Amino acid sequence: MIWRTEGIRPTAPVRWRPLDGILGAFWQAESESGAKGYYLAAHPHIMIFFNDMSPQFRVSNDDGQFSQRYRPMSRAIYVPAGMPMWTGSNVAHRFSHLNLHIHRDRLLRVLSPAMGSSAALAAMRLPVEVHDVGPVDTLAGLLVEELSNPTRHEFYAESLVGSIVAGLFDFPKERDGQASGRLTQAQMNKLVSRVDDLRDHRLTVAEMARIVGLSESWFSNVFKQTTGKTPLQWQLAKRIDHAKKLLVESNMTIAAVAAEIGFSDQAHFTRMFRQIAGDTPAAWRRLQQIL
Repeated sequence: MIWRTEGIRPTAPVRWRPLDGILGAFWQAESESGAKGYYLAAHPHIMIFFNDMSPQFRVSNDDGQFSQRYRPMSRAIYVPAGMPMWTGSNVAHRFSHLNLHIHRDRLLRVLSPAMGSSAALAAMRLPVEVHDVGPVDTLAGLLVEELSNPTRHEFYAESLVGSIVAGLFDFPKERDGQASGRLTQAQMNKLVSRVDDLRDHRLTVAEMARIVGLSESWFSNVFKQTTGKTPLQWQLAKRIDHAKKLLVESNMTIAAVAAEIGFSDQAHFTRMFRQIAGDTPAAWRRLQQIL
């Protein structure tokens, strides 16, 4: 694994344990303002953070300078083999995370019984990012305890890793809904949570597909069947809903509302608002005040 960091240092000894085709490591660290990192591995790996990193850390798979496509760091990330990852932070903070380095063949053995070999290989090539980690956080905590103080057979720790993988990947039971051309409620919840977190940043279709672990083309098809809108139309509607809330609950100017939800200028915001709401933001606000 190629691994370079600047401005990040461990605050405690790394707790690690080799398993069958898996290396688990628990890190406690602190970063300086301006810290950055670069990671590239020949095999897949999973990172699970025990605190919310999204306000402090940003991540990109395209650009170490973060000049174009980047996003807030999620609580749990699956990085496919051979995919580069850059991280950066503008504030000093402490954090802890569990790293799982999994041999490609070992991960295939975990996924294949439930997904089939072909589907498993396809899933392994797609990154997964989950902000609402739910039970995965508990599983990761149990695994860290076992890494720190091994008391059971390796099978216990390996089973926890398998359960963490199951919590991050989409297995056939969830895909049953997609057989009829629809996303599951769990997948929609992931998308809503991510869009609500970002607010002023529009996700690309590829980024939305990664969040739910689907290919871009398949995601676009089932998303339209699920919501009746394209992914970008749906995001626009979500942003306009947030704009309506700001117009009613605050004294912000129209220009300020436009900037808050990520529009580059008021004129563009007004056109999009009229398209969705049927009126200009100013006229809509006046009507709500009367009502």
